[in-house]
Amino acid sequence: MIAVGDTLPALQLTQLTSQGMQTLDNRYFEGRTVLMFAVPGAFTPTCSEAHLPGYVVLADKLKAAGVDAIACVAVNDAFVMKAWGDSQNAEAIDMLADGDGTVHKALGLSMETGGFGGVRAQRYAMVVKDNVVTHLNVEAPKAFEVSNAETLLAQLTS
Repeated sequence: MIAVGDTLPALQLTQLTSQGMQTLDNRYFEGRTVLMFAVPGAFTPTCSEAHLPGYVVLADKLKAAGVDAIACVAVNDAFVMKAWGDSQNAEAIDMLADGDGTVHKALGLSMETGGFGGVRAQRYAMVVKDNVVTHLNVEAPKAFEVSNAETLLAQLTS
């Protein structure tokens, strides 16, 4: 599993924007601080009721604490991620897709859910500065305690 101090492996994510489908790679993280959090799936209960909304509410405070971009990523396609972001008023969040789970496998942060959905991302949050992980909070299975926006804001401002 990736750890604090590690450089991100080569990765590729997609994002549907008003300019169309965008493919993002490690250049997305170059020269800036990105808070990236992952959820097991768009439109799922904890993800929609607590995880994403917390980042929407605290986006300005997180950016004031030195975060240049906030990214939500899930093993869903870019169309689903855009629709979910729109439904959550997540204009300040980059909604990124790891369509087949390749990124999360490379990070060592994937999980197999079988018939529930197959390969999914573990629930986590990380801060990446110029492609190097500076903070990493990975949740225990079925927990939601350390990857929320409030915890990351406290870590960034302490």
